[in-house]
Amino acid sequence: MSAPSVLYDAPGPKAKARNVGYTIAFLAVLAAVLWWVLATMGEKGQLDWDKWSPFFTDARVWTTFILPGLQNTLIAAALSIVIALPIGALFGILRLSDHVFVRWPAATIVEFFRAVPVLILMFFANEFYFNFTDVDSEQRPLYAVVTGLVLYNGSVLAEVVRAGILSLPRGQTEAAQALGLRKTQTMTNVLLPQAVTAMLPAIVSQIVVIVKDTALGGAALGFAELLSRTRPISNNYGANTIATLVIVAVVYIVVNFIITSIASWLEQWSRQRKKGAGAVVPVTAVDDQATGPAV
Repeated sequence: MSAPSVLYDAPGPKAKARNVGYTIAFLAVLAAVLWWVLATMGEKGQLDWDKWSPFFTDARVWTTFILPGLQNTLIAAALSIVIALPIGALFGILRLSDHVFVRWPAATIVEFFRAVPVLILMFFANEFYFNFTDVDSEQRPLYAVVTGLVLYNGSVLAEVVRAGILSLPRGQTEAAQALGLRKTQTMTNVLLPQAVTAMLPAIVSQIVVIVKDTALGGAALGFAELLSRTRPISNNYGANTIATLVIVAVVYIVVNFIITSIASWLEQWSRQRKKGAGAVVPVTAVDDQATGPAV
């Protein structure tokens, strides 16, 4: 039997019955909304099999449009994540520096790129690569999308890192200083390893945002990501636009679910590893220290 929570009183019979009633009412409303949506789509002919059949009977829809678009989405997202994570960690640490000439420039850069919409950053990056570099025109949308995502999400991740480190008890830093560790050693060996677990949910949320924001590059810059690659399906195969959007949404949901599941597993594994690595002091040793050595 689990111990009662100290944060709130355990619900009594009336509260439990009320919660069950709320749950049933919510499910009933949700079912009614779903029925209304499906009924309306059926009346408009949106559920006809011929508008959905290309996704289930023609493999070319997947091999020509959906899978290549998903591949480009994952490539852009992976590059953005790999580059944005170390940049965010670096600027998050720089914002905690004791030196004003380091802390203020880092804070200015982070606040600037965090305030500018990611779509505008993509536009600026595209113009930069077009006017000042020799990047191939076919690769320029990918470069612009990755650059915009890195600049924006790197600044957001910098704040996540800074908040994660500041959330640790002050005693961690004081203990490291008492052991004679330098500031760099304290940060890399004491603070960051402990803060990673606290930061992981926010980092995963930002990774999901990166995956979804690749669609902005397809809409504005012609980047061949998942959503933009599936637009011709309705014209070439007679599939309904709503059906196409539903399939694309399901693909995004599956990809993001896999990402969050892996992150949840990593978080649990990290917590268990930290618990298992702790030294266990026998009760007898505690008693000996409390009563003094035997005479």
